[in-house]
Amino acid sequence: MEQTPKHNTESMKRANETSIYILMVVGVLISMVGVYLRFAGDSTTLSIVSWVILFVGSIVACKGVFKILDA
Repeated sequence: MEQTPKHNTESMKRANETSIYILMVVGVLISMVGVYLRFAGDSTTLSIVSWVILFVGSIVACKGVFKILDA
């Protein structure tokens, strides 16, 4: 007899929350700003700032993914 997959697990309930997807979209948008600034100018200060913004954006996006996987 085949077992049916569980559709009401905690992970699936958490994966359907809109707040997590908003967090991931904000993280991607912040990362895109960092990438844009990376190629916008040729100064060392702007390059460092753009890398920091890119790093913060990727952490925010990964935080949303790990919220889904945490359940």
